[in-house]
Amino acid sequence: MAWDSKIFTGGARQAVSAALLLTAALFLLPALVIRGDPVYQRAEDSIPPAGESASSGSQPASPTGARDRGRTVRLLTKEGNTLELTMSDYLWGVVAAEMPASFEEEALKAQACAARTYTVIRQNSSSQKHPGADICGDSTCCQAYIARSSAEARWGLNSGEYGAKIDRAVAATDGLGVLYAGQPIQALFFSSAAGKTVDAAEVWGNSVAYLKSVDSPEGDEVPNYRTQVILNAEEVKSLTLASYPGADLSGDPSTWFGQASRNDGGGVISIPLGGVTLTGGQVRSLFSLRSACFTTAWDGTQFTFDVTGYGHGVGMSQYGANAMAKSGSGFEDILTWYYTGAEVGQLW
Repeated sequence: MAWDSKIFTGGARQAVSAALLLTAALFLLPALVIRGDPVYQRAEDSIPPAGESASSGSQPASPTGARDRGRTVRLLTKEGNTLELTMSDYLWGVVAAEMPASFEEEALKAQACAARTYTVIRQNSSSQKHPGADICGDSTCCQAYIARSSAEARWGLNSGEYGAKIDRAVAATDGLGVLYAGQPIQALFFSSAAGKTVDAAEVWGNSVAYLKSVDSPEGDEVPNYRTQVILNAEEVKSLTLASYPGADLSGDPSTWFGQASRNDGGGVISIPLGGVTLTGGQVRSLFSLRSACFTTAWDGTQFTFDVTGYGHGVGMSQYGANAMAKSGSGFEDILTWYYTGAEVGQLW
């Protein structure tokens, strides 16, 4: 559009003044108050009230971790000290200790939820093993835990990236846990499965509705997914008789092990050894195998145990969770897959 020189000449000062006022208004607009409310949303305003979702189809979670910061955990460390930590700080140390920080964030979120749920169960039950604490940092008893400074020293140059990932995983699942019939579950987890997880009844003899066998997608990408344990006949005999003195291992070693009963994933449900029937888990413990998914072979001088996977096999597989996350599954999908019939919801 062409300029009108008369208008410009006659009202130059007025036009310039108006332009300056308009420019100032544009810069100041974000700070203006509309009907008494600030244009910028405060961080705490973004936290949805309990029971409401931050977005359609997702579970409620505080991005700042306010719910977890309002809870405390009494932790007995492996060094024998009792620490009182916020739930968020404690869970950071559990996730860092229990799952590789290089994993997908959705897998880390699933681990945070499982660990939070497991912690609640421990807090609601009494344990004679550590009466002055809610939980301990020994993975053979409760859950592993590592202090942030120790984890960051271990990660080296990746410490900033990995620490932030776990921060996000814990905060994004703030207060969330795994529930069955509205109650927190025994959210058991382990490293890697041999194609399928294991029904709790196979390992501990008790059936649990949400701890059923399901397919698990990890495989040879898992470090040490397939391992071997080699023992001579005398080692097998001494280890067996120390725990099961009724076993008869006097004959040919090739006859010591009988035919194994196996589940759909190839794991050993039970196997005769010297006339005594043991569970796959008992044999795993006896010979320090990484899992109960194993085969045995005698070559005339030694036994070879070929083992697949790592852990007791019940509940959530951590490497399976990572494989699901890589395929696009969210943390809720992962948890409800591994814990049959369960749902993800607020614990507090």
